[in-house]
Amino acid sequence: MAETPKYALITGATSGIGRELAKLFAQDKYNLVIVARRQDELAQTANELTQQYGVEVTTIAKDLFQRQGPFEVYDEVKAKSIQIEALVNDAGQGQYGEFTTTDINRELDIIQLNIGAYVTLTKLYLQEMIARKSGKILQVSSLGAEIPGPLQAVYHGTKAFITSFTEAVCEETKNNGVTITILEPGVTDTDFFHKADMERAKLVAEGPKADPATVAKDGYEALLAGQDKVISGFMNKVQGLIGNVLPDKVVAAILHKEAEPVDGNESAR
Repeated sequence: MAETPKYALITGATSGIGRELAKLFAQDKYNLVIVARRQDELAQTANELTQQYGVEVTTIAKDLFQRQGPFEVYDEVKAKSIQIEALVNDAGQGQYGEFTTTDINRELDIIQLNIGAYVTLTKLYLQEMIARKSGKILQVSSLGAEIPGPLQAVYHGTKAFITSFTEAVCEETKNNGVTITILEPGVTDTDFFHKADMERAKLVAEGPKADPATVAKDGYEALLAGQDKVISGFMNKVQGLIGNVLPDKVVAAILHKEAEPVDGNESAR
């Protein structure tokens, strides 16, 4: 009797950490369901993964800024009779600038993407996984979850939610054959900062950036090992520890300086 193929569903899989995670799952012969907004980017990514790893890749073009988007992803996967063994919530965006000057509608979209989509997909797939006592979930959060983020107030807030929410759900669902892992990267060399209009921030323009392949490997290995949480990168681990020791007000002041733009203008363009 042929073995049932394993499937991983990955949001934000056409670039950055999500794309690197897709490669790691494909390397281990998981078939993939990849989700992003643009069909052309999905088709190109699917073609590359299929050619390189010989796995089946299903693409779903969906706007996860829309509240119904995650539900529609779930329904489309179910209609194809695909069982998801591993869920990776990776799609996320931010917006740079002082909170009083940034676009509230953009921020509400970001909250839906960074929180709403994660919560929806986690609930829908976790219910299935608990029922069969098998499955893995990787939540791509951020080191920003551990520390206040002036000039990225909403983004850091969404990631703090994801880490706190996931830690609570981990406790609720322990001993059910399901592992849920939080990945917290620091500044990583992806298009996140371009989309957030943050390339001029000092920590991005002048600071070191992690390789998304390294970050993905840290997250993937932690997921396979059943770890609850991994902070990717030694200096990020140090920063996370410092953030836990110093008062939040002090950490916020330090990060505010690091996040200031090199051109001296903090307002969003």
